[in-house]
Amino acid sequence: MEQKLIARIGQLKEERKAVILAHNYQRGEVQDIADFAGDSLELARKANKTEAEVILFCGVHFMAEMAAIINPDKTVLVPDINAGCPMADMLTVRQMQDLKARHPDAAVICYVNSSAAIKAQSDICCTSANAVDIMASFPPERRIIFVPDTSLGSWAAKKLGRDNVILWDGYCPTHHRILLRDIEQAKKAHPDAKVVVHPECTEDVIASADEVGSTSGILRYACESGAKEVIIGTEIGMLHRIRKQCPDVKLYPASQLADCPNMKLNTLQKLLWSLEDMQFEVKVDPAVAAGAKDAIERMLEVTP
Repeated sequence: MEQKLIARIGQLKEERKAVILAHNYQRGEVQDIADFAGDSLELARKANKTEAEVILFCGVHFMAEMAAIINPDKTVLVPDINAGCPMADMLTVRQMQDLKARHPDAAVICYVNSSAAIKAQSDICCTSANAVDIMASFPPERRIIFVPDTSLGSWAAKKLGRDNVILWDGYCPTHHRILLRDIEQAKKAHPDAKVVVHPECTEDVIASADEVGSTSGILRYACESGAKEVIIGTEIGMLHRIRKQCPDVKLYPASQLADCPNMKLNTLQKLLWSLEDMQFEVKVDPAVAAGAKDAIERMLEVTP
């Protein structure tokens, strides 16, 4: 049955002149059928350069919004319209406006895990892969508002020694399920293993790690550090891609609870339905898209 689904999706992809993009946290079979799998920054770059007429985005809603903003002349589809991001929902436009009004002199850096409306209120976007570089692009004396992820913003600020960063108290529920005791137990069970975690994790988990990085950074570390065993502190879908690229490395999830239910909503059957019916198109209001595009393009200029 699965092979028939895969064959039919491939056929429809050609007919629709479509490209399939999948985030590293997607189900393994969705990653495997994608033309490209990657983290948010890698997918933004791919969406920016694709010549396809249709983009089927397998991730969560804000990622598809980004693709639609960058490619207003293309059709952007998602397999499941309910695949959202709890972190993105932790900051409303009114809250953002109030925050800016209280700190009118501050530059606003917005993590891409946010709605298009929040991006439109920001000076520049960042991803977990380039948050430090984006923050460093502002003079050290410039105050910065960083939204919505307090964990990523705090980590980037500490890396740069900045004490003038105003953080919003948003977070990723999936990464915050990884507890320090999980890391300690994993290290006890695998004493020779190195620990690499995502900067969306809590501060104590980050402090316990040998390396901190985005999903692309975690992949590089696992495959290139020389470690034979690695404890992976991020959403468990990431282990599928690492195992494909460096099968000789033994991998251990820091926590089996780090499983994002929204990322896992997309299935092969839903990909098929989306391409068959051209359903669940993602559109962004042009007025919102204009401001959001400026913030995204500034990010891509700093880290092309």
